[in-house]
Amino acid sequence: MEVIPAIDLLEGKAVRLRQGRYDEVTTYSHQPHVLAAGWSGRVKRLHVVDLEGARAGRPVQGQLVRRIVASFGSGVQVGGGVRTMEAVDAYFALGVDRVVLGTAAVRDPDLVRQAGKAYPGRVIVAVDARAGLVATDGWLDQSERRAIDVVREFAGLGLAAVLYTDIERDGTEAGPNVSETALLAQEGGVPVIASGGVGKLEHLTALAQAEARIVGAILGRALHEKRFSLEEAIAAARARPS
Repeated sequence: MEVIPAIDLLEGKAVRLRQGRYDEVTTYSHQPHVLAAGWSGRVKRLHVVDLEGARAGRPVQGQLVRRIVASFGSGVQVGGGVRTMEAVDAYFALGVDRVVLGTAAVRDPDLVRQAGKAYPGRVIVAVDARAGLVATDGWLDQSERRAIDVVREFAGLGLAAVLYTDIERDGTEAGPNVSETALLAQEGGVPVIASGGVGKLEHLTALAQAEARIVGAILGRALHEKRFSLEEAIAAARARPS
């Protein structure tokens, strides 16, 4: 299972929100591209979220994403406000490896299909859920669609992965929702990247051992606050069942 550090962008800074709340912000760096450079060569991928873009419905931090790509190199995946094909094309033109579509998965499934066809194996669908129901628009709105139903809709599309976040655990370090993540991986038909709540090395091991189709885990607050080292996280994530 892959370990993927996360940089969430807000007002040009690297931050983390607690449970998706824009009024509960912790700032970790005023130079996100420097953070990215520190992880370059140590992990294959970097997860970047344009929080302002997610809230505005359009990419806002494009130039900063460009600097992060230049600092980290290949392997950057980015999302937040990507709701048109023009936005998808623009991010790939910046040199990102993967683009993450979240709100579009609920509001505009045709965009997901179009992007998946244009960029096979390079599109991620983000499914962010509270109590199993998908949230949209930077987690500010709640839909009535179940996470598993959204994923099944795109199972044959050749997506790179589904990024599953339990919003109530995001930024809390209380542990990921292992059971729901594993269920999604087993029944959704698409590899899953887990996000939200990882605070201890044993959380990573639990994900790695739960289901082989859980292919990655996003690390945010715990890594920024040095609960463990990146190398320790990588070792814990390799603990597949024998």
